[in-house]
Amino acid sequence: MDNDVTEETLHWAWGGMPIEVGVTRRGQGPEVLLLPALSSISTRHEMDALQVGLAERFTTVSVDWPGFGDRPRPFMEAEPRMLTAFIDYLLDEVVFLPEMIVAAGHGAGMVIRHLEEHPDAADRLVLIAPTWRGPLPTMAGEHKPWFGHLRAWFDRPVIGAGIYRLNVSNWFLRRMAGEHVYETPDWLSGERLAAKRRIARTPGARHGSIRFVTGGVDPFNSREACVAALKGASARTLLLMSENMPPRSRAEMRAMGALPRVDTVSLSRGRLSVHEEYPDDVGEAILAWYDTPQPHE
Repeated sequence: MDNDVTEETLHWAWGGMPIEVGVTRRGQGPEVLLLPALSSISTRHEMDALQVGLAERFTTVSVDWPGFGDRPRPFMEAEPRMLTAFIDYLLDEVVFLPEMIVAAGHGAGMVIRHLEEHPDAADRLVLIAPTWRGPLPTMAGEHKPWFGHLRAWFDRPVIGAGIYRLNVSNWFLRRMAGEHVYETPDWLSGERLAAKRRIARTPGARHGSIRFVTGGVDPFNSREACVAALKGASARTLLLMSENMPPRSRAEMRAMGALPRVDTVSLSRGRLSVHEEYPDDVGEAILAWYDTPQPHE
């Protein structure tokens, strides 16, 4: 089976501003769209190992989010409306009628938001550690007015850039990743840490990053809204989580997983980036679920 990799650049526009977005294609067969998380250190390449496994059976298309990823990022007000418009574009122009959509973290939350208006957009949906609320709103329990002021400070050319650099130091990245993202001690070290730091320091990265952290790209305002959107979707859905994920995030995943059309698999290991740290576990769970006949099939 051909598993050659092809790197491409999508040219999209939002509000009259041209945006470059990276794409990685692998494999042959029915098309599968892979969407990474939205965070300071996320790009489509966190899906690389999972994509290699799935590419044995599918044409896999892994795409960055505008305002994130590994391309230079012009200043823009990244928001859910922009990101769901990008999903519209992907499903109309890049991966039409995919066999499956696989999305992680906040990317999964954004897909659920898209399904609220397009409930039939996908036949099969895989949600990997889905989240809908950014780190600061999760810690605070709500959106605070000062989150907007913080975003404004980070957007400033000199002061904001300086503050941001302090927040993407090796120490900070390793601490953040060790507490919530990866399970194995020191998994994020050496070349992996250097690669994540390069992502975090991509020109313009601070604008999308601070919006993720402060909830500026949160696809919903409440658990009830997120669950209702997923409940209304027609897609056969797999939700992947583990007991080692942060308790507050895990509670949100359990609420989604309680829906009748959602199959939940609790993996034996992994945290929020389980697809990156344990891609074989995730790939095996996806394929086992995909191959399980449903009563109506």
